[in-house]
Amino acid sequence: MMGGQEYLEILRNIRDCAFATIDCTGAPAVRIIDVMLVEEGRLYFCTARGKDFYAELMANPAVAVTGLNKEWQTVRLMGRAERLADGEQKAMIDRIFQENPSMEGVYPGEARYILEAFVIAEGRLEFFDLGKSPICRESSSFGRAEREEKGFRITEDCIGCGTCAAVCPQQCIAEGEPYKIAAAHCLHCGLCFESCPVEAIERLGSDRGAGGRRFGTQD
Repeated sequence: MMGGQEYLEILRNIRDCAFATIDCTGAPAVRIIDVMLVEEGRLYFCTARGKDFYAELMANPAVAVTGLNKEWQTVRLMGRAERLADGEQKAMIDRIFQENPSMEGVYPGEARYILEAFVIAEGRLEFFDLGKSPICRESSSFGRAEREEKGFRITEDCIGCGTCAAVCPQQCIAEGEPYKIAAAHCLHCGLCFESCPVEAIERLGSDRGAGGRRFGTQD
């Protein structure tokens, strides 16, 4: 299992990732943003003060970031994007341009300082590898955020009928007392949950019921 820094580095290598925020009307908004820098378990990016993206982040720092690489590996990050302090802005923008020289062609010279740097210093991470069979998924966290267990679990109410194992598209449910789901290969599709004749399977994490609000976002 990889750690938070390694997952963040995958996003950095993808670079052009989808960033989701909440706009001024409460509706979801998403755009492609460059991951500019990853170091010491933190992810840095920037945006111009005139953009809606900037206004949305300042009003509500909750953000979700998703990237997919050529190996069909997805990393999803849920966290908070905090604007760096005024005294750190110029140095970080210069650092971002040093690490990403193509930015000079978009914001030449002093124009770069219309940009402001943000950091995501804590959050939850999910890794999903569709390039393997069976699929592989892992969850992690970084900063002060706690890892959250998601998916489904078979409880002691299991009667051992095997219905869940028979319908599982990834065949990741093993016989036992009770039957057991291999979480690392589970799609979280919910077919076992819906098919269990005695409702012995429970949903885990913030997907349960109305869901839990973490980092200001609804999973």
